[in-house]
Amino acid sequence: MQSVNQQTAHAERVAALLREMTLAEKIGQMTLVEKNSITLHDVERYFIGGLLSGGGGYPSPNTPENWGKMVDEFQKHALNTRLAIPMIYGVDAVHGHNNVVGATIFPHNIGLGATRNPQLVRQIARATAVELAATGIYWNYAPALSVPQDIRWGRTFEGFSERTELVTELSVAYLEGLQNPQGVLDLDAPTAVLGTPKHFVGDGGTSFGSSTTFIAVQYLLDQGVTDVDEATLRELHLAPYLRALEAGARCVMASFSSWGGMKMHANRYLLTEVLKNELGFSGFIVTDWEAVNQITPDYYEAVVTSINAGIDMNMVPFDYKKFIHCLTKAVNDGDVSMQRIDDAVSRILRVKLEMGLFERPYSQPKLLPEVGSAAHRQLAREAVAQSAVLLKNEGNLLPLAKDTRLIFLAGEANDLGLQSGGWSIEWQGKSGPITDGTTLLAALVDSESTDSQVVFDRFGNFDDQVNANGEPQQADVAVVVLAEHPYAEGKGDRIDLALSKEEQELIARVRARAGKLVIILMSGRPLIITDVLGQADAFVAAFWPGSEAAGLADLLLGDKPFTGKLSYTWPRSMEQIPLNGNTGGEPLFPFGFGLST
Repeated sequence: MQSVNQQTAHAERVAALLREMTLAEKIGQMTLVEKNSITLHDVERYFIGGLLSGGGGYPSPNTPENWGKMVDEFQKHALNTRLAIPMIYGVDAVHGHNNVVGATIFPHNIGLGATRNPQLVRQIARATAVELAATGIYWNYAPALSVPQDIRWGRTFEGFSERTELVTELSVAYLEGLQNPQGVLDLDAPTAVLGTPKHFVGDGGTSFGSSTTFIAVQYLLDQGVTDVDEATLRELHLAPYLRALEAGARCVMASFSSWGGMKMHANRYLLTEVLKNELGFSGFIVTDWEAVNQITPDYYEAVVTSINAGIDMNMVPFDYKKFIHCLTKAVNDGDVSMQRIDDAVSRILRVKLEMGLFERPYSQPKLLPEVGSAAHRQLAREAVAQSAVLLKNEGNLLPLAKDTRLIFLAGEANDLGLQSGGWSIEWQGKSGPITDGTTLLAALVDSESTDSQVVFDRFGNFDDQVNANGEPQQADVAVVVLAEHPYAEGKGDRIDLALSKEEQELIARVRARAGKLVIILMSGRPLIITDVLGQADAFVAAFWPGSEAAGLADLLLGDKPFTGKLSYTWPRSMEQIPLNGNTGGEPLFPFGFGLST
């Protein structure tokens, strides 16, 4: 926590810098650019205040060492400017330093919500912050304070829960993990990382079909309209921000969504009158990716409207020169006041000073061994074990008996990409061996907890498994792993959450070859499983566990007990979605459900 003397010193230094800065230098501080879109020369020339890597915005080759070198090189050029103001580099490290090959990938927030364990969440954020600091990145676009109300939304997995209280508790724990290395707020500590509560406000409450965004596919909910009254907006969606501000939030990201008939990035009432004035937020507000462009087709008008609404730093990933030109013209023409510019720049500089960037701007190579370290992977493994939810366990099949002779394993049990989900190395994620980690297949085969023979076939074709008489061999137990293909943001918006015909056929095929059947579902949200639940003796909701699926093996083999509880209500059918307005009867599993072993 900053002392009064520190606050005074920072205020004096900000004031001194402002007196020295030209308009170009000030607007440069308000500009946030994607690293692939700018040259080192332009970082200097335009006094750029911030850079970022979007999902998949990694150096080549993608190694922790190269990340540090890349960020440091940009920083050197930022410090070459007349006033030597450091730039701030940001990434979406939403479940670990997930853009970096070799970093630890933790379960997504939907799984962490099922742990009901704020201390674990705090430790995960702390480990993430250390891995970020190793590569020179001291700004994380996390945590999401979203309270998703419709699981068809492609960002459901980024929300800890559908319930405001649980989102508040765990998002504050995550923010503290990033910013409080020794248990108290200390942003200028070497491994402290600036958190970014997002997306302000109401992003989880958009109505189905209200989005107008088209990026390769038509978005359905993401970036749509949150059609609720102000009392509901405050009670359901704003509440987590109150606690986040109390916990030391110094940067808030505005939402793509709309409320009150306008895009959030244009909403002066919520950004300035509520967040800054009513709630007393003295940090800075950053936009989402190119979000001001959605305010109006007239880009000049969009820039003027957003800055006057309260935006302080504009994430303008590509055409930063256009933004700088428009904002410069707006000031010179009197459409944006110098007072508003100075307020925005003061907020940005104050936070940079609080972070200690002027004294400690570079990466910390001595921390590189922490990236993907054994300790961090063990933490992720524990998180996986605590986040998986046991939905069914007929005859106490789980944990599997130690004398289980033969286990057939089918489905996506050997795919790091699928188990990691979206925001994993690439923006949308992808299948395959995308990084380092342990699949469920590897964990079961290597486990010292069982002598069971594990036979794997992704497609569930076990025709080559025959007994001494040449007859089809029956497994004692079969495990089928289903995985929702990775996605992120609006590209994950779905009309129908039913399992595919191929997945249902896989289950039926394997069911015929085993005495007992366990189904494990890795997904970014609850899916409609009602028709297949009856075929399973045990059913596990593993969500997207990340890189350390050994945590699932720990549960299956009884080395850890099931303790996870659903952080979302699990619908019986599509007619029950969204659950807050359905007339389809009782859900398949209520919020908070989870069997124990």
